[in-house]
Parts: sequence; structure tokens; C-alpha cells
Amino acid sequence: MSELDKLLRELCPDGVEYKKLGEIATISRGGNFQKKDFLTEGVPCIHYGQIYTKYGLFTDKTFTFINEECAKKQKRAQPNDIVMAVTSENIEDVCKCLAWLGDEPVAVSGHSAIIHHDQNAKYLVYYFHSQMFFAQKRKLAHGTKVIEVTPDALVDITLPIPPAEIQCEIVRILDNFTNLTAELTAELTARKMQYSYYRDNLLSFNMPVSKKKIGEITRVFSAARVHKNEWTQEGVPFYRSSDVISKFNGVENSRGKAYISFDLYKRLSAKSGKIMKDDILITGGGTIGIPYVVPSDEPIYVKDADLLCIQKSKEFNSRFLYHYFLSTEFRKYLENITHNATIAHYTIAQIENTPVPLPPLDVQNRIVNVLDNFEKICSDLNIGLPAEIEARQKQYEYYRDKLLTFAETGNTILNGTERNGTERNGTERNGTLIKLLRYVFGYVRIPLGDVGSICMCKRILKSQTNTASGVPFYKIGTFGKEADAYISQETFDEYRSRYNFPKKGDVLISAAGTIGRTVVYDGKPAYFQDSNIVWIDNDESIVLNSYLRYCYELKPWKASEGGTIPRLYNDNIAKAVIAVPSIEEQKRIVSILDRFDAICNDLTSGLPAEIEARQKQYEYYRDKLLNFRKYKDESSN
Repeated sequence: MSELDKLLRELCPDGVEYKKLGEIATISRGGNFQKKDFLTEGVPCIHYGQIYTKYGLFTDKTFTFINEECAKKQKRAQPNDIVMAVTSENIEDVCKCLAWLGDEPVAVSGHSAIIHHDQNAKYLVYYFHSQMFFAQKRKLAHGTKVIEVTPDALVDITLPIPPAEIQCEIVRILDNFTNLTAELTAELTARKMQYSYYRDNLLSFNMPVSKKKIGEITRVFSAARVHKNEWTQEGVPFYRSSDVISKFNGVENSRGKAYISFDLYKRLSAKSGKIMKDDILITGGGTIGIPYVVPSDEPIYVKDADLLCIQKSKEFNSRFLYHYFLSTEFRKYLENITHNATIAHYTIAQIENTPVPLPPLDVQNRIVNVLDNFEKICSDLNIGLPAEIEARQKQYEYYRDKLLTFAETGNTILNGTERNGTERNGTERNGTLIKLLRYVFGYVRIPLGDVGSICMCKRILKSQTNTASGVPFYKIGTFGKEADAYISQETFDEYRSRYNFPKKGDVLISAAGTIGRTVVYDGKPAYFQDSNIVWIDNDESIVLNSYLRYCYELKPWKASEGGTIPRLYNDNIAKAVIAVPSIEEQKRIVSILDRFDAICNDLTSGLPAEIEARQKQYEYYRDKLLNFRKYKDESSN
């Protein structure tokens, strides 16, 4: 038996009492302030429109404020009161409400009801979002374009009023569901931000990319006008901007679907042109610049000026342009060309003059592959977090209605166990972006500071060194040569374990004197002078040490001058830019350069060995040729 069932049997053996809202609460109308009165500080206020768009079920803080003078004229909700929006465009949203849980009264706008009561505020809010309440408000609502439930009518709403202990237990159970949904929603928001971050980085391009105006690479057109009286209940789908926006947001269009007859479609499309698979529809009025890639060749028609069509072209992947239209770069461009208009419009001429980046098609395809996958995770209602959020929301609604339905015996119609939320976490590092850019473009130009952190050993004092024995201590003058100083094994073991120390294979860089000289650390006991000898603690899944060594030979940094001794500061290294291709390409480059290096420098092979042999040969014949005494002795015989 659950804790709730125990409480019900103990406290409500004869069943839960039902009361009218007017018996447990006083209901008043909100005030009359408007959006133009909003401030960033002052007296907290809640506008009825914000209940639909800004708030959840409960809040203790407001998004907006009004001044003291305006606040004096307003109606205020007290802490624990319910604020309910009593007008809406549809029956589903009317009477949406929230519990005010702040520490001070809050000003409430018109088109709102303030419900003052002595119950558990969260319990009432949960009930006001249940199916039981929905069935009652439907009978009280009136209007066509604007749906309204008057505050006076709310007094007749009937609802179960169990004892406070039972209300608290129901709130506790339902809070678990809402908290989980909130966590998942927050994660989804983070995923969408991540998608936007990667999209903008992928579409900013780290290499020169040509831009062309859309009108130079394809046709942009609008449909012939269709009047509303020509709409039908079935036939060819007729798309408006609201249809595209609804598809973009993954919701049903609240305005419903529209159609035109097939005969009208054939006649009009013969004039303007048919819309085909992979054409791009883009909103031209209202919320402008929202794209939609036509998924098939099934007949569709669109509202003139409301939606404009960009024909597919061999020069671009339509999904590439779709993602570009969502990028920050394009949104800024759109804002710049439309900010002066009273009502924003994106016209055919403006679209034709819009410049878009056009990298090679293979690059476009790779960008699309990456961003499409991100978008699915963020938006597809059949997979990923949206599907889980939807499932959790349905689960919450099911249990909410069950918990708030009381039988005459006092029991709930609740079976099963309560579920607690699960924690999710995950972090995305800069390396992920580098790998994505490298996958798309083949290589990426990045500063060394993005490759890894710049490290140095702990400082060794002169008093800690000797000239006789111990672990070799390399200073800038002996770097890459024979050490002339040593530290104790004890100091080496302690400093290596407690402070930064290079891994085998790390590339050490001289940062003073002859700057930029490199030595690959071989893993043998050795210690290195702080600040004068540094290295990058890099992730070899991004860039190989062997590749970095060759990059360092290019001296990509700008050293600081002006002092007695030239220096290479950490900031100089961090800002130096190198090109980083794929790991496979890095290995290929290193292999080629290693062979050249061996030919030029290896004393056991290649040219150095041949030079040495030639040198010995030369010396032999030189000595023979110049040894005249021996030559004279031989000739006299």
C-alpha cells in the first residue's frame, strides 16, 4: 500500500470532499498595465501573455517590472495565490495558470484572474491543468476568435479538496515528474545551443569560400494568388507561412490544414511553376526567413508572398542552404535588410540578392551530414530527447489525472510505483568542434592554444643542483646537448609526481635564447628548466606529437623582442596558428618528412652516411696523393 493510500484511508474514510472554487477562494480580476510599462527593475509584475510563453506551473521571480506609480493602480496577487490567464486564442490554453511563490505581492495585468485561497497552491495548479478541470472550463468558455472564461464563472468550478497532508503527498509525487521533465527540457535546450554552436562554426568556414547571390545560381519564384474562398476540405495541400513555422517547431498548426482543388493546382502551377522535391520554401512575411526543404514530389501549393520558393540546383545541397538560413550569420544579414520595415517582409528581390557561401559539394554534403544528425537529436519527435520528454509528459499527465481523481471510498485510482528522476550529464570539449571541422573541410587552422595547455616543469633553484651526479637537469644552454647540472633522485621523484612533467613523446620547445629549438622527450629520467623549456600537453586524437614537431620547425609564433634575450612567452605560443589535417593525413605527412629527415641527417643511412663514406674515401686518396715520400720510394725501386 502506498503512502497516499494510507493517508486516504486514515484521513478520508468516507471519501474526499468536493467543493466549489468559490467556497475555498476569492476570485478577482487583474489590473490594466501594458507591455509598454515594462521595466528591468521595480515592482514585480506578471502579464497574462507571459503565462503562455514565459512561465511554467510555479514561479517565485518575474521577468518584468513596473514603476511604483503604475503599481499603485494595479491589482496584486499575494504569495501563494494563483494567477490565471482567462483569455486565449484556443480552448486548450485558456485558464492556463501559475502559482505565485514569491516573497512579496506581484502586480497582475488584465485578462487575468487572481485566485486567493488557503490551500496548497501547487495542488490547485496541478488540478487546474488536469482533464477534470478541462471538461468543466470547456462548458464555461465562450467566444470564437478570442476564447474567454470570466473570473465570475470560475466560482462554480467543482474540485476535490482533501486534507493538507494528502495535498502535500500528491504534490510531492507530481513534482518528481515535473522535475524530471524540467531536467530533460534543460538538457534539450543545451543540445539545441550545442547544435547552434556547431552550425555557426561549421558555416563560418576556416578557409576562403566563394559567395554567390542566390539569384545567380537558381530561380526564386512565388505562387499565383489563391483566395480563401477557393480553399477546400481536401485535395492538394495549401501551405501558408504558419504551416512551415509549425513544421519547423515540430507542432500542429493551430489554424488547421488548408487545401485547394487539383484542377486549380494544375491551372495555377502551370503559370508559376511546380514545387518539386528538394526545392526550398522560405517564409516571406511575419516570422521571415524560416526554411523548409520539400521532402517529395507530391503536389503542394503555397500562399503568394507568404512563402517563396528557391528551386533546387546542382550548385548546392538544399539541406546545406536550409542550415545556412538558420545560422547566426544569415539571421544578422536578414535583420540588417529588414529592420526599417514596419512589418518585416523577405521579398523575391531580397532573396535573389542574398549572398550565400558555396564550398565544394562534398564539403556541403559533410556539413549536412553533421548538422542533420544534430537536428534529429534536438527536434525529431521519434528519437532522442524530444521523444523522451513527450513520453515523460504523457506519463506525468496520466498520473496527474489519476492522482486527482478520488473515488467515493477515498482511494485514488493509482496503480504502480512512483518514479524518480534520473540524472544526466555530459560535456562537450573544444576538441569535438575541431574534429567536426576537420571532418568537413579536410583540415582546420587553429591556434596552438586550442591544441592543448602549455606546460613547464616546477622551478629548480640553483641550490638544488650539483655538477657531479643525479638526474640530468637541462637548462637553456644545454637543451638538446649534454647536461652539466643534476638534481637528486628524491627531488626528481617528488616534482615529477606533484607538478607538470612531460610524457614520453612530448615535444619540448626552447623558449629563450635560441627559441623554437625542439627535443622529443624520450622518457628517460631528466628534468627541465622552468619557463625556458615548455611543451604542449596535447590530445593526440587531435594532433600527433610527431606532426607537432614538424609544425614547430616552421616557427609559427612571433617571439617577443626588445629584451636582452629573445623570449617565447606562453601567449606567443598559444596564438600561433597551425594547419591540422586528419590523423591519417598527419601520419602520411610525418612519414614523408621522416624519410627526408633520415636522408639529410641520419648518420647510419642516407646522405650523411654516404657523405661520411665519401669523406673517408677522399681522405684516403688525399693522403695517398700527398704522400710524396712513399711515392718516391716506390718509384726508385
